[in-house]
Order: sequence, then structure tokens, then C-alpha cells
Amino acid sequence: MSNEATTDTFEATMSVAWQFDYEIELESLKTLYGKAKDAQWDGEKDLDWAQPIDPSRPLLDETQFAFSGLPMVQKMSQSQREHFTAHATAQLLSQFLHGEQGALMTAATLTHAVPHYEAKLYAASQTMDEARHVEVYEKYIRKLAIVYPIAPWLKEIIDTTLQADSWVKVAIGMNMVVEGLALAAFHNMRKATSCKLLKALTEGVLRDEARHVAFGSIYVRDAIDHMHPDEREDTAQFAFEAVKVMADANGGMQGEKPPAPNPSFFAMLDECSIDPAEFFAEAVEAGLAGVNSKLPPGQIHSFRHLMMPALVRVGAVTDRTRELFAAENIPVWDDLAMLESFEAAEAT
Repeated sequence: MSNEATTDTFEATMSVAWQFDYEIELESLKTLYGKAKDAQWDGEKDLDWAQPIDPSRPLLDETQFAFSGLPMVQKMSQSQREHFTAHATAQLLSQFLHGEQGALMTAATLTHAVPHYEAKLYAASQTMDEARHVEVYEKYIRKLAIVYPIAPWLKEIIDTTLQADSWVKVAIGMNMVVEGLALAAFHNMRKATSCKLLKALTEGVLRDEARHVAFGSIYVRDAIDHMHPDEREDTAQFAFEAVKVMADANGGMQGEKPPAPNPSFFAMLDECSIDPAEFFAEAVEAGLAGVNSKLPPGQIHSFRHLMMPALVRVGAVTDRTRELFAAENIPVWDDLAMLESFEAAEAT
């Protein structure tokens, strides 16, 4: 029986759409569903869980670790740095884990809410993908350290998405905003990690997630194209508010301001005996100095390369919300080159 202390329950309202016409209308979704069936994998059997995680070897390459340039990290002893890297990685992977549970619930919501038969089939396949992701991340984190709580901003976005009044908003909130962030994080983790098990796990998740983002592109774009202008503006407002929550939580586009309070991250710092005030002072100084503006080689920026171009591509950014983004100092990046090349490389 579930422990009530770890269970959060709330009411959500979403229409249920039966579809008794089983003819395929959108061939692109049928094709995506076919790829999803062909690409199913078993996290229990297809990953070598016997591989040890050696804390004496860095989980992340020094040049790829986000905090390696902070003075306090550079002053750490080898054992302190290993401990910090392991728990910082566990805290990040814990957000992947919680986010994947959110994706599991939103995919299930899409399955009963989307109007097209082929969209229901695809959303059901995504639900299975997300269940697998929850399984493998939980198992890996337990081998590494401990599972940290969900970040408040991530829960806020997912809760708001689950309580949205249309399936289009659900798809934007999860398949485009949250998974746009996740897709970049997964890609960067694959580049950064020296752990063979984590690399193999991440590669499997990446292949799945690229299809999920493609679903948003294919299906949401068609829906927005057929919306009344007022409905489109309402949808664009939802997208803006979700992006703003994410931007505020991360201290701006380049970490140039203090991030929103995050008890999960504070718990990790406490575990590593790091003073939060000193840590964030150094992190903000690094952001203002432009340290975070240049990504390590091979890494991608979630907002610049994936999330914002994807929202622009489907029509979820309007002239009115462009002004709102500008007022919040959030650039509306609309270059599709990286997004399209990434989708082509991963969703095969």
C-alpha cells in the first residue's frame, strides 16, 4: 500500500474522447506509431545492471560538469569532489525520474483525450515508454546515491499541465516544454558521463524522447492551425507561462540571477556540507561573467536549440506573446536547424 506521506493527489478535469472511426487520417502519426513499436526495449533485460558504479571514477567529465568552474568546487579534495559530483548527479537524475513520472501521467491523459484514432495509439506507446524510463532511472539512482525530492518548479509545470483544459495544452506542457528541456539534458548527460551503464540507459531514453517531441510537432501544429484566434492566444499564453516558470527557476536564460528556491537542490548541498548562500553567490557571479553562456563542446542549450524553436514551429508563440517574452528578457529563438538535425539523428 502506498505511503500517504509520499502521495500527492488532486482533481484534474479533461475531456474523454471516444473515436469510433478507425480510419487513419494522419499518416505521419501512423508512421511514428510504427517506429515506436519497432523501438521498444526492456530496461531490465537490455541494460547490464551488473556493471558497478565506481565512486573513485568521475561520473561526469570535468569539462562537462556544470559546477566544475566554481571556486569552491575547485578547492575541494578529491574525495569531496567525488561525493559532490555523485550527489549532484543523483539530484539531477532524480528530476529526470520525477519528470518521467509526470510524462507517464500526461501521456495517459493524452491517450483518452486526443480525438484521432492514430493519435491514441501513439500516445499509448508513449505511456509505455515513460513507464520504462521511470523504472530505469529509479533503479540507477538507487545504485548511485539517493532519490532527491522533485523540484517545486518542475512539479508546478507538470501539475498545471495535468489540470489544463485541452489536450493541446497537455501536449505543449509535457511533449514540448518539459521534454524539450529533458531532451537537451539527456543529450548533454550522454556526452558528459563516463559511466557505461548511465550512457547506455540515456541512449535508450533519448531515442524514445525524440519521438515524443516529434509527436508534439506533428500533432500540435495541425491542431493550432485549425484553432480560432482566441483559442490560439489562450494556448500561446499557456506556453508562455510554462516557459517563464522554467526560466525563473533556473535563474534566467544564462543563470544571470538567483534561481527560485529549490528544497531538493538545498538538500543535496546539505548532504555535501556546502553552504547554499556561498554556492549560489558563486553561481550567479559565474552567470554574470558569462561562464554559463558557452556550453561545453557537443552540448546543446534546451531553450535555444530545442524548446523555443519547437514552440515557434507549431504556432504556440504569437505576436502578442513575443512581447511578453521580451518583457521577461526571454529570447524567442526560432532557428530550427539544430532541432531538425537532432530529431533526424535521434528519432531513427
